[in-house]
Amino acid sequence: MSAKNVYFFGGGKADGEASMKNLLGGKGANLAEMGKLGIPVPPGFTITTEVCTYYYENKRTYPATLKAEVNKAIEQMNKLTKTVYGDAKNPLLVSVRSGARSSMPGMMETVLNVGLTSKTIPGLIAKTKNPRFVYDAYRRLMMMYSDVVMEKAAGLEPAEGQSVRIQLEKEMHRVKEAKGVTLDTDLDVEDLKTLCESFKVIIKKAVGKPFPDDAMEQMWGGVGAVFSSWNGKRACSYRRIEGIPDEWGTAVNVQAMVFGNMGDNSATGVAFTRNPATGENAFFGEWLVNAQGEDVVAGIRTPNPVNKQTKTEEQKAAGVLSLEEAMPDTYKQLIGIRNNLEKHYHDMQDIEFTIQEGILYMLQTRSGKRTGTAALNMAMDMLKEKLIDAEEAVMRLKPTQLDELLHPILDPKAEKTATLLAKGLPAGPGGACGHAVFTAAAAVEWAKKGKTVILVREETNPEDVEGMRAAEGILTARGGMT
Repeated sequence: MSAKNVYFFGGGKADGEASMKNLLGGKGANLAEMGKLGIPVPPGFTITTEVCTYYYENKRTYPATLKAEVNKAIEQMNKLTKTVYGDAKNPLLVSVRSGARSSMPGMMETVLNVGLTSKTIPGLIAKTKNPRFVYDAYRRLMMMYSDVVMEKAAGLEPAEGQSVRIQLEKEMHRVKEAKGVTLDTDLDVEDLKTLCESFKVIIKKAVGKPFPDDAMEQMWGGVGAVFSSWNGKRACSYRRIEGIPDEWGTAVNVQAMVFGNMGDNSATGVAFTRNPATGENAFFGEWLVNAQGEDVVAGIRTPNPVNKQTKTEEQKAAGVLSLEEAMPDTYKQLIGIRNNLEKHYHDMQDIEFTIQEGILYMLQTRSGKRTGTAALNMAMDMLKEKLIDAEEAVMRLKPTQLDELLHPILDPKAEKTATLLAKGLPAGPGGACGHAVFTAAAAVEWAKKGKTVILVREETNPEDVEGMRAAEGILTARGGMT
């Protein structure tokens, strides 16, 4: 095991680089690389995959030097952000995220807004003069932390429909319904303060202990939960499907928070530098104003397209604003970063970004997953553009992606004459038919009996990975295309 367990990035410098994915995981290595490229990345640090291996080999304990290394990295973050983690007057908040060497989107855990406590809340309100934002961030922390750290990582297995996350979502829905509103953003500061107090009662009853009110306890709880999630049910299922070895482990990334939920000049989004469904060389993605990242990737709200070019006819008719139209200067900066990343990595990138009060920050880049059709088109286009050579173009297509090219699609002529029951946003180019099932378990069970099924869910959920694999197609009531 290496003597160094923590690698810092920030301020245009980094201890790591893109080639260190085995040690820093894909996310940590690419955050370091983006920082070195001069791309705006909030400062933070990566705890290595070797610590994850140590954690499992030593009864879920940490190396003796880890705490001191983490404390030193937090001091560096404090200096760069001009805040202090856990401070009552000028608090730093952090995110705690996973990061395996091979991308496992949605399969492991993330906790945002870590460091919000009864001690730090007044200071953040005084600093931002935005109490609604602070209590919105606090309720988000409670929802994620109680789910990820206090329930899943603790090994609790509640009955179907009784998880702490579902109980908190039901309470939030009750509050919105009582007020006669539909969106989270319609709740005012008093609604959110009341909701946070209700959440504390629900959490204590559901998991048997109070929500932690100490910043360091929250951070270490998040770190342990990320390591524990490496051997969580959905991560193990995904590794079996994708052929990822169990012994690789995951890194943990602790990063200064930037906030997309500070008002109408703040936003969050995910994007692909090319269309992951078709391979078209067009910037493709989705964004939400006054939101945090989970709102986009979890389908909590239906996002808007990043640019005018990728709007659907329905979005045009409804007057939906793209990021290009709503924040043209920020969009122009994002396009510049998009071009820079493709030129540097010689591949299509999947990126996450946050805009805090008009300032753009990049939170992730990785080689984006794509359909077989997209893989073929991208490989040929990048060969023509001299981003890759002929040998690399051939290697860009996996055997499974070649198989995808033979999968059925809807007949464009039949689409024009068919009677439509409903319209939605397409996440892929294929077509499917089958029996509608409403749980992942039912999808697996019916598929084993030889039946073709469509998994119908309110929104996509990483817990459904086995059902998603078994289904011919997936239909959700909420969410976008990314």
